[in-house]
Amino acid sequence: MSLHSSFLGFASVLLLAAPAAIAQDQPTQPVEGARPFGLTDRMEVVYQLQDAKGKPLGVIRNRVVNFGTEQNKKQTITTTTALLKSGSYDAKNKLVNLQDLRYMCRQDTCFTDGSSELDQESLRSFRDRRFSYEPVPLAWPNTATVGSILPSGGVTVQVSSTAVDIARVYTTVKNRKVVSGLETVTTPAGSFQCYKVESERESGTAARADLVLRNGQRVVDYYSPEVGLVKTEYYDKKGKLEHVRLLIMRHGSSAEVTEPLKQKVKTKIK
Repeated sequence: MSLHSSFLGFASVLLLAAPAAIAQDQPTQPVEGARPFGLTDRMEVVYQLQDAKGKPLGVIRNRVVNFGTEQNKKQTITTTTALLKSGSYDAKNKLVNLQDLRYMCRQDTCFTDGSSELDQESLRSFRDRRFSYEPVPLAWPNTATVGSILPSGGVTVQVSSTAVDIARVYTTVKNRKVVSGLETVTTPAGSFQCYKVESERESGTAARADLVLRNGQRVVDYYSPEVGLVKTEYYDKKGKLEHVRLLIMRHGSSAEVTEPLKQKVKTKIK
């Protein structure tokens, strides 16, 4: 099964599994052929990472490079997929990580790539090893009901050598709950009407079943159905703000993002 087809199959499961995430009192009319979060060709979306005091820690640049569409067997539902090249940079503008991301839009829900949730630092101790990625996309309904539960998402990376499996590295975003209706959130990129979603984010490395190193955070996402994630706050277990990811730019830029390293990827289907 191809990565594209796997994402489409998983998206179908999500839509059937979480009908409560779509509000009935504020229906959204889906646009046939709509693109995820209004993305357009060559558009660049830039996020700044900040510490709790607002000091810049780095930048994430996502640039759209391609779109694709696919219909179900009955040709009644169209899914649009956007391929993005994503580059992460530190405070000195030094490249830290490169990866491909896939966003999707189907009917009244968009999906972000679970691979974007991975803590790249967790892979640094496994240099020159093989990585097999199994991303699970995160659903973001165009119209959400306060109190509704959204499906979990994230990514699992199987680390191996040519002979044996070494470890399993994962990041899971779970217990995702819509906690407020549309409210205005202002960033350097503009003002947006956003839903507020709270969740738990667990990152871990499992060398074997009885040896798992875990790290947990509380996450607050503000997302706009029109432009996607606008602001994300990360808190430690004691409720202290650790850092923030903030949308600072969204435009059709000709700026180049370096081609990412090729990765072996599998999409997890439930």
